[in-house]
Amino acid sequence: MQTDQLKKRTSIAKRGAIAVIAPLTALLTAMAVSPAEAEVNPPQPSANWQLVQSESFNTAVSDAGVAWARDAGGNSSRYHVDGYDEDGAYFDAMGGSAFRKHLGTFWQYRKAVPLGNGGWLTAELAARDNNRDGKPDGAPSIRTESVAGNPSLLLSEPDHRAGVVLRSTNPLPAAYRVEVRLRTVEFGGKRGGSWDYADSRVNGYSSSGCKTNFPWAPSGDFNRSYCNWTNVRTDSNGFYFLGIMDYPRPAPHNNIFIHTHRKVAMDGYNRYKYTGTGSIYCNGVSKAYEAYSNGTGNGVNSIFNTATRRYSSQPGTEYLMESECGRRTSGAIVSQDELRPELMPTESYTFAIERINGGYTLEMSGNFRYLGHATLRYHRSFVQDGLPIWHYNQTAAEYDGSFNSTWTYSGSGGTYTHSNTWPAGSGYPDYFLIGDPHLNYYEGKAHIDDVKLYIPQ
Repeated sequence: MQTDQLKKRTSIAKRGAIAVIAPLTALLTAMAVSPAEAEVNPPQPSANWQLVQSESFNTAVSDAGVAWARDAGGNSSRYHVDGYDEDGAYFDAMGGSAFRKHLGTFWQYRKAVPLGNGGWLTAELAARDNNRDGKPDGAPSIRTESVAGNPSLLLSEPDHRAGVVLRSTNPLPAAYRVEVRLRTVEFGGKRGGSWDYADSRVNGYSSSGCKTNFPWAPSGDFNRSYCNWTNVRTDSNGFYFLGIMDYPRPAPHNNIFIHTHRKVAMDGYNRYKYTGTGSIYCNGVSKAYEAYSNGTGNGVNSIFNTATRRYSSQPGTEYLMESECGRRTSGAIVSQDELRPELMPTESYTFAIERINGGYTLEMSGNFRYLGHATLRYHRSFVQDGLPIWHYNQTAAEYDGSFNSTWTYSGSGGTYTHSNTWPAGSGYPDYFLIGDPHLNYYEGKAHIDDVKLYIPQ
């Protein structure tokens, strides 16, 4: 939000009219859209929101006073979730003894920093100790800084073999709106019209040394040495502007784990000099898709995840993507528009996610490349057109087991079977997450502020 005064949101109307944001002295009005026409119809009021938590980082904070602790993994680790963990059975099946050998070449360190009123926020940081000397290398950090005269929280990650996120400490309510303002972002994308920066960074990554996704991959030869894995520098960089996760204690994990635990998310996926057809932009003015190579690499991908697998050969849910250009349920990743980092921090962007009235709404506001100043809102019901939002049920009572399945994968180390991916009797409380949750991709820094949580009034 541009001020503490709450604002009314309107979405892009049919035939390309641009959204405006009108100030309101009352509480923020939530909007619901027709599930069948979420991408084009103006929303209608559905509820008033009451602010229950807010953090503007006016009080100085940092992670400096919290010690790093080694996470040795295993079922006793407080970060253990399932077979997609960093030492999980999935990777044993894919990589066999070669994976275990690689995993023994470094140690993993973590720290958790409580923030905000009553500790309602937690920063989770993770880094590798590459020579196992008891000191994390290239460690990420958090601290408050003034940006264009505004207090903000800096999330800094100088090495892609780390991660840093801000999350909700406790599960979110049954109905809520969560939002965050992005002041700056330096996690890749073109700068000055180039993927190769004047300061020698490449797509936001340092140009020093090898940078790969070692040792977590969905397939391939696990016997390769570190520098012979996927080069992340010339693959992609990115940042999670706001996402909802399906597991307690959201924290940085390998990218395959994260892709299997998202309910909904808005993120950047900035693909270095990409000329393929796997990513596209929506031009919200012409209502036509455009090639990724026509853009600046600063897109926002607004994604509802569903129960089918995006790739049968690896974990990770399929994407449901709404945009001004229409609806995609598979295929190319759609960016709804592009950020304009050159305008920041003078201008900022607000991202919000709502859960209410049987569905989720994803919202982004700011000065975009195609639409200019606009607010984009996209809504999907928990189950729409036969497609569910992945693990939407916070409690067992909200779900009957209709979308349960078994996923099986075979690799050099054997077979991994993920039984009961979504069984009856399961429940998945919502937690939000902002930052870089990948331990083997992404590098850079960003400033955020005005993290807010609302419930229905």
